Amino acid sequence: MNGLNGADDRFTEDEHQRFARYLRELAAVRDEDEADLVTRILCDSDTTMAQSAIVRHLDRRAALLLADEGFTAWARAMAEISAERELLTRRLREWTLLRSITVGEPWSSEEVTTGSDWFQRKAVEALSSPAVLTLLAEAGRTRRVRADASRRLRQRLT
Repeated sequence: MNGLNGADDRFTEDEHQRFARYLRELAAVRDEDEADLVTRILCDSDTTMAQSAIVRHLDRRAALLLADEGFTAWARAMAEISAERELLTRRLREWTLLRSITVGEPWSSEEVTTGSDWFQRKAVEALSSPAVLTLLAEAGRTRRVRADASRRLRQRLT
């Protein structure tokens, strides 16, 4: 890592300090160094903390790249690094579905209705597709998703 005290930081910092440092490093990483940094963070002995930092990073980067043509290559590279980690794999898959809907690529109702609570909340928040909002208003996993999707649909009509 590029921590303040060098490679021994992981032995002197607790997980909260490492988490904060990882988030700072991920926010500042150059595109060409991103894969190496993500790989190194995922080697941390506190796997839950490391994955939490990477999930935050994936969410930030995916949101920035959502409509960008570079999204697919980025997501593929991140998926390769995180292939053994179910949470990260699912999050990337759901960001890819959000991208498909955003840019008008094919998607299925089943993908949307079987998506995680996070995915459905994010879809209601980020997407303007009447088809997706209608689907989630009718078949969202939670009352919150159904209500928020209905509200977004009504706002579109006014």
